Amino acid sequence: MLLDVEESQLVLVDYQLRLMPVLLDGPLVLANAVRLARLAALLHVPAFATEQNPSGLGATAPELQEALAAAGARVLSKMQFSAVEEGLGEWLRPPPKPVQGNARSLPKHLQKAPAGAERGTIVLAGCEAHVCLLQTALDLLEDEFDVWVVTDACSSRTERNRDAAFDRLAGAGAELVTTEMVAFEWIRSAEHPDFKAAQALIK
Repeated sequence: MLLDVEESQLVLVDYQLRLMPVLLDGPLVLANAVRLARLAALLHVPAFATEQNPSGLGATAPELQEALAAAGARVLSKMQFSAVEEGLGEWLRPPPKPVQGNARSLPKHLQKAPAGAERGTIVLAGCEAHVCLLQTALDLLEDEFDVWVVTDACSSRTERNRDAAFDRLAGAGAELVTTEMVAFEWIRSAEHPDFKAAQALIK
């Protein structure tokens, strides 16, 4: 199964100023998060970001803020480690709008299909992998989203914690991918009109 750009939403978790300097491979992880946000902007993938206790950990890193703004991303401030506990799920799958008029007279596709429900694939990356990322991912899986974790855009303070998170996520049913996998699966072909622009972002 390949990622489908039309089914995808991007969620980037807690790339914050006071957290990034203490993380394993922090600059590379942040650079990949920026690439993901820029790909989302290029390919019109809905994007979201979170900030854990921003008064304590600071705002999102400026270079990522810029890329998120270009993608039109919404940013969720939170205190719970799982962003789902703070309402992320409602952002990703908004409740259906009430049907106007006589429902029996409407085509079937207008009677069902809540707004946003058609994008059930969440491309997820963030920090720390074994805390906020893990808890958010497990809650999204429980809410029946398909979760794809971008491993080279995730980190923890230690390799052991990061890798334990990946093991647990794989066991729970998340797909583990890399930034380049996401890019090339979203565009699928060298004939895609945005192929060169996407390729430039990941080189």
